[in-house]
Amino acid sequence: MTQNEKLGLTADEEIIKELCVSNGLCYEKVCQEGSGETVLEMFFSGFPCMVGLSLFPRLSRLTIVGQSISSIQGLEYCPLLRELWVVECKLNEISGLHNCVHLQKLFLYDNNIQQISNLEMLVDLRVLWLNKNQISDIQGLNSLVNLEELNLADNAIETLGHSLDPNINLQNLNLSGNKISSFKELTHLTRLLRLRHLSLKDPQSVPNPLCLLYNYYIHVIYHMPHLQCLDTYDISSKHLKDFAESTVMKKVMYYTMRVRCAQRQFDELKAKLRQQRRDQIQLPEERIRVLARMLRNLECELSHVQCAGKKSGEPEDLTSDLRHEQRLQHKLDALKCRLKFWERRLEEVVSCHQHNVALASDRKEMMVHFLLLELETVGNIRFEEGNTSEPWFTSCYDLLLSRFCVWDYKPQHITGIKINRIIRIHNRALRQRFQDKVHSLICRQESSPFSQNYKCCMEYLFYVPDPEHSCESDEILQIPENGFKTADAYKALGRERAVPLSNSVSVSDRLRMAFMQKKSCSTSGSSPADPLPFRHGQLIISKVFLGRSAAVREGRPIDCHHYPKANSVYLSTSSKTQNQTAQTDSCDCRQQQKLWYIFDHEMVMPEYLVDFEYVSQDTTQPFLDSLSSSHTSPSDAPSVSRVELDLDEEALNLEPILNPHPKMLSLDEKSILTVARANVLSQITVLNLHGNSLNKLPEISRLTALKHLTLSFNEFTHLDDISHMPNLEYLDVSFNHISSLDGLRGLGRLIELDLRWNQLTQVRDDMNVLRKHAPALLRLDTRHNPWHRNECVRMVVLGRLKTLTHLDDVLVMEEEAAAAIQVVARSRINQASLMTHSRTDSERPRSLSLLSTAHLLTQISPSPWKHSQELESGWTTKITALNLDGQRLTRLSNLDRLVNLRWASFDNNELTRIEGLEHCLLLEELSLNNNSISRLEGLCAMHRLTRLSINSNHLQCLDGDVLDRLPNLHFLSVENNIISSLHGLQRSRSLFELYVGNNDISTTRDIYHLKALSSLIILDLYGNPLVNKLENYRIYMVFHLPSLKALDGVAVETCESETAKDVFEGRLNADMVAEKLGHTNYRELSELNLQSSSVRMVDLVPADLFVNLRSINLEHNNLTSFSGLIFLPNIKVLSLNYNHIESILPRQKVQSHMSNKQILYHKVSSSGYGQLNSRPSREGLTGDNLEPLMSSLEVLHLGHNGISNLINLQISRLTNLRALFLQGNDISQVDGLDGLRRLRELVLDRNRIKSLSENSFSGQGVLLDLHLAENRIRELNHLQPLKGLRRLFLDMNKIQDISELEKLELLPSLIELSVVGNPVARRSLHRLPVVLHLSTLQVLDGITVTLEERTRAELLNNEAQGSSSGAEMTLPGLVPLVTRPAPLRGTGIHTHIPDQQEDTHDTSRYKKQRAVVSLLRGVQSDVNFRQIRGSSGHYMTALQQTGFRVLSTISNADPETRYLCHSGPRPPPPPPL
Repeated sequence: MTQNEKLGLTADEEIIKELCVSNGLCYEKVCQEGSGETVLEMFFSGFPCMVGLSLFPRLSRLTIVGQSISSIQGLEYCPLLRELWVVECKLNEISGLHNCVHLQKLFLYDNNIQQISNLEMLVDLRVLWLNKNQISDIQGLNSLVNLEELNLADNAIETLGHSLDPNINLQNLNLSGNKISSFKELTHLTRLLRLRHLSLKDPQSVPNPLCLLYNYYIHVIYHMPHLQCLDTYDISSKHLKDFAESTVMKKVMYYTMRVRCAQRQFDELKAKLRQQRRDQIQLPEERIRVLARMLRNLECELSHVQCAGKKSGEPEDLTSDLRHEQRLQHKLDALKCRLKFWERRLEEVVSCHQHNVALASDRKEMMVHFLLLELETVGNIRFEEGNTSEPWFTSCYDLLLSRFCVWDYKPQHITGIKINRIIRIHNRALRQRFQDKVHSLICRQESSPFSQNYKCCMEYLFYVPDPEHSCESDEILQIPENGFKTADAYKALGRERAVPLSNSVSVSDRLRMAFMQKKSCSTSGSSPADPLPFRHGQLIISKVFLGRSAAVREGRPIDCHHYPKANSVYLSTSSKTQNQTAQTDSCDCRQQQKLWYIFDHEMVMPEYLVDFEYVSQDTTQPFLDSLSSSHTSPSDAPSVSRVELDLDEEALNLEPILNPHPKMLSLDEKSILTVARANVLSQITVLNLHGNSLNKLPEISRLTALKHLTLSFNEFTHLDDISHMPNLEYLDVSFNHISSLDGLRGLGRLIELDLRWNQLTQVRDDMNVLRKHAPALLRLDTRHNPWHRNECVRMVVLGRLKTLTHLDDVLVMEEEAAAAIQVVARSRINQASLMTHSRTDSERPRSLSLLSTAHLLTQISPSPWKHSQELESGWTTKITALNLDGQRLTRLSNLDRLVNLRWASFDNNELTRIEGLEHCLLLEELSLNNNSISRLEGLCAMHRLTRLSINSNHLQCLDGDVLDRLPNLHFLSVENNIISSLHGLQRSRSLFELYVGNNDISTTRDIYHLKALSSLIILDLYGNPLVNKLENYRIYMVFHLPSLKALDGVAVETCESETAKDVFEGRLNADMVAEKLGHTNYRELSELNLQSSSVRMVDLVPADLFVNLRSINLEHNNLTSFSGLIFLPNIKVLSLNYNHIESILPRQKVQSHMSNKQILYHKVSSSGYGQLNSRPSREGLTGDNLEPLMSSLEVLHLGHNGISNLINLQISRLTNLRALFLQGNDISQVDGLDGLRRLRELVLDRNRIKSLSENSFSGQGVLLDLHLAENRIRELNHLQPLKGLRRLFLDMNKIQDISELEKLELLPSLIELSVVGNPVARRSLHRLPVVLHLSTLQVLDGITVTLEERTRAELLNNEAQGSSSGAEMTLPGLVPLVTRPAPLRGTGIHTHIPDQQEDTHDTSRYKKQRAVVSLLRGVQSDVNFRQIRGSSGHYMTALQQTGFRVLSTISNADPETRYLCHSGPRPPPPPPL
């Protein structure tokens, strides 16, 4: 043993002694007693290395704290070890644990470990603490499937990835104090279904950057609902989880709308681009058609000349024919040249269109990506599209223009730059990182001037990705999310070891321009869509902290190691271009242009994304954004000079000029022989019928020897006649109107077929016909047909016609044909497709994504099946998700065994029916977008279906029977169909979201089908005719569907709901009538009763729909005017009691004094506002100078409306009125009735009338009944115009003197008078004087005036004249004056019993008179009273069909004769007295 070994042994002995002392063991006996020890501990000193552990073979727990140990040793002697603590030491790696297979707890925190390794054998490990180390990546834990607790706090971890997926039993995870900044990383933890405790910012550690972001807790709680504790907080409450769930659901709905809006804008732009293309190709197509027709004519003539020359033997004829043939050939060549020119022009237009669509699609995809990013980050990354009203937009715009120099682009002939869009980037995590970095640099150099003027080191620089050295095609999309790559990442791409930026647009974009130019040159064989292939570009404007900067030294690599004191370096570009520009004009801009290289990517923060395009001198095509606001006019199309058209005419006018041949409209045997110049049909092998007007070929099948048939430029729509022609080899049917190849039969030798310029749309069906009936086809031309899904036509054709050698005049390559055959093979659902596109997950991933579950699962989860393995029986029953998008399926089959299928998607196929899903009873989500489905059949068995999407199909209606069987349907999207009615949707009462955009919904009646959907919160009707057709569409929808939270992609604001109520609440229109009545047969409607319906506006338009309406009852509503009632042409009876009528037409007020509600009314044309120019006056409202209204109206009820002024009411304009009821108002003066010259009955009971003026009844000479009961009348003046008045009711007024009653002598026709309740009628002392003075009176106070009573009055009058005493005398032989009941006339009695609820007068003193009157009426009078009056608060007219009252003395006359219209509305009977 050497001396060193002895010294080492001595040192180990000292360590072992210290170990024994620390654990209470005797060093001398440790060899004997050590084997029984199970626990050892060593704290803070005395154990610099792990020795002597071989003395403790039964050790189960070892604790080492605060030692200088750099590696784990000696544990191979402790195979029973279960718990190990090596903490606060100096470990550099994990090692020496391969024999500790029973280890369950391992604590290695507070060391210098940089990598997790050598843990593969610890399969029983339950607890692992590696906190406070230097770990940057989580790895090496794959074998720890039993791990339950993992502590990785206070390390340098930035990403999680799938590193913890194998640890399925993990329950407690601590990641506090790391550098995790993205919510996306947390979503990886959702796969740990047993995780209950998670810490990302516990009190002992610095929080992760993501913990400082908005909605941090909501994001974690939503994605991991099984968590019980987060950051030491208890989150097990159901309330918290429900709140997170609802918040996320709202955000998902919001961003769904935003994405749909982006898609909608893209669709609109595509439609405009299609219209532009149609405008641009119109001229080329026209010229091609003209030139091609002439070309075919010349070819036909040339063939005839050549045939004639062969038959002729004369030299002179041969010479003439040869010259003619040469001229024909020359003209043919000229026409072909012109035809090629226009075909190139057509290709240019199509290529330009495709280029513009691709640009629009890229922009749309970028916006959708940004929206999804906003959703995934719960708003911590936002993108704001700027406009000129934003200050930041203007500043950014000016910055770009100031750093764009035209001289840099002279070789490319670029004259300017056009900025299409600027998007502001709000990334909270990157901003926080940037600020922290700047702050740390400033704090590090506090004493230097640099720290005091740090703002001078801030700069805005440009970045454009280099497509040649970029490993990511979407780098421009990744930078706003993750920031710039590290310097090492740029070095790995072959660039400098720094972030490359520039302060010049040209310098930053030069690499992209060079790459695009090079790429364009490599594909120069095809005609470029744009002479500038780099015309459209995008750049990022970043905020940069330059720090300490230095100039790049020549010959020294750009690397932080070569510039140790600099944070950034710059390179001036003026030196590079000095030699190049020495001979050209110079620009001062180049002296300032620099390339900047930033060594630390955290010092660069992206702030703006700019979409731009270069403007060149030869710009002739319209740019994409010119279409963003309006359609492009044809003048915007690529210009065609007049020279080109002249060249066409010159070629067409070349000699020889062919004489037009007569067109054949039909074909018979004779005409065939004439055209073919043959004698027998069986000899014809070539037949040219070009340029006729044929649409049928009835005799063509008799040409059994025919090989070559030309039918171009005819009127064929189908080819049924071309069948069973066994020798036909060539068929030209170009330039026709063929829409289908059905009918083509028996063409076994057909080699070449020309189908150009037709109307074929269904490529699959037509190619199936050719495959079956033209099996030898070699050449096929299908160009210029409106194929459905034109982008995949070539693949479909080659997949079905395997014999083709040329398609559309292009050679078919073997690889292309093989690929097409494989595509066709994949178009059937088989075992291989099910294995590839199915998943077996039991739950939908909790992800902030707008993808359907089937899409999401196939995107994030690998397929559970391997094609090489043998499948177990019943494997299909495990399938829960199936995504067969874009497989070109024509039918759904082989799905009967997928009994547990829950989520399925069949988008972008060619399905025509929903079938094959009868056994998928558990299906919850189904997507069938972009197919050809026309009906909802096949869904009836899916009772669990919650989401159904059938966008872009051929649906014409929504089958209510099918929807009724989907009780759990919450989401329905049927956009881009041809649905014309929403009938049937009312049966889908569980709907939350409904998308019916871009259909054919045009009537408001369809909206009423949605009113039954009380849970509907999102509705999209954008693109339907109803949206543009309906006035005030949005607030109309908000009013009728009050549960809506979003409409057409825009959230419903509270102010919109209030506005909707103001405008539409109580609006009586045709839709409301239909809703109340349950039908739309407006023309059959004769009466309308809508009492107590809160109507405040009438808008029954068009009025022609209600031409048969005769009677309307709108009592107990909120009308303030007649509103739209004045436009109804044939209304006879109108009842508006208990409203707030102020006038027939509303009075226009000064705009500045109009309320908000009136301003809203003012916008509705039918409300009547704005029709009067000034405040009405007495002189201006007479029937003579105002236009009469409602010429058919005869009976009008306006009781209890609060009317105070009859002049303002404008009632005089109703010139045909026969009965007017104004009881229960506040009228104080009877005026404004001048125009009512046909009025027969007027009721003014219960008003505030004190007196009658001279003009009160000046025009009522034919008035029969006048009711003035319960007013304040004291004098009966100015009644003399009422010469025809027969009944006058003055009950409950203030008439005191009998002399006032004597004034009624001026009414020669008065037969009935009632003054009950007046002071003059006390004790009935007024009867005799009244009877005496009113000789025609028959009824007074409801009691018949008898002959005896009249005689007594006369005798008493004579007695009084002869006696001055005035005492009452009784004459012998006369019956004493006793009031007794008399038979009441059926149509003449009027007795008024005031409604106690409406009576505002004090009537207590008249109770006795009322009781007496009621007592005297008797049973018969009471019955008649109830039938006539209907109720105490209503009056009904006493007019018959002629409008005149019929006086009858028959006591049992029919009370129904008092109604003008027997079917009209009648008031309810009064309550019992």
